[in-house]
Amino acid sequence: MNTAYSPLKIGGITLRSRLFLGTGRYPSPAVMREALEASGAQVVTFAVRRIDLDVVEDDPLLGQMEGKDLVCLPNTSGASTADEAVRIARLAREAGLGNWVKVEISGHPRLLLPDPVETLRATERLAREGFTVLPYTSDDPMQALRLEEAGAAAVMPGGSPIGTGLGILNPYQIGWIVENARVPVIVDAGLGSASDAATAMELGADGILVNTPVAKARDPVGMAAAMRLGVEAGWLSRRAGRIPQRAYASASSDEAGGLFAAPTAAGGLQP
Repeated sequence: MNTAYSPLKIGGITLRSRLFLGTGRYPSPAVMREALEASGAQVVTFAVRRIDLDVVEDDPLLGQMEGKDLVCLPNTSGASTADEAVRIARLAREAGLGNWVKVEISGHPRLLLPDPVETLRATERLAREGFTVLPYTSDDPMQALRLEEAGAAAVMPGGSPIGTGLGILNPYQIGWIVENARVPVIVDAGLGSASDAATAMELGADGILVNTPVAKARDPVGMAAAMRLGVEAGWLSRRAGRIPQRAYASASSDEAGGLFAAPTAAGGLQP
């Protein structure tokens, strides 16, 4: 098996890392910078509302990324309608932050679940305007298909509500989205640990996005490194192929007492 960790392509850009990292809620800018380095992430997301678009070159957050080979993914956090999200994306592009945008439109301030109707509208409009749109969505398979049809460059279903750390509550639906998507699937929101990252990748996700589980960990830098390894391990595990799950035990040696299964006439192995 080839164990090389292959790159990911989105919107014409080849990414060396399948881990996307958020920049909010860290104890300090220095810790955020160290976590970013430990994660190996290339795509970094941040809320446009946290950036002073009048002096982007002097912004403290963006200054942490200066001189690094990073892809900026401004997000529309705080928007409650498609109109607001489109306006935020346009302002970010005009300020020189590129044409990638994470559409994030919350329908309820406490649940913070994505508004499906407004998210779809914003994705369609921004895709027509030439943006590379990565919409944050629920784990609804049909919504993921609709976003893809609307022009999304990737879809980003949540494993569970933002910041909860509950992990992937419905692996069946994430798996269905992965199986039927023709664009990359990035699991976003609700992950809590490296094991959640590995699970997402084993389900077939093309990558994950994390913020709170790293920023609010007891050791953010250590957790960033763990997330990187979890993504890589899950990616390799998916391609290696897990054994079928069984209802009963199965001995690791064959009935004759040997350690290895006997080759069949076709050169394969006995079950």
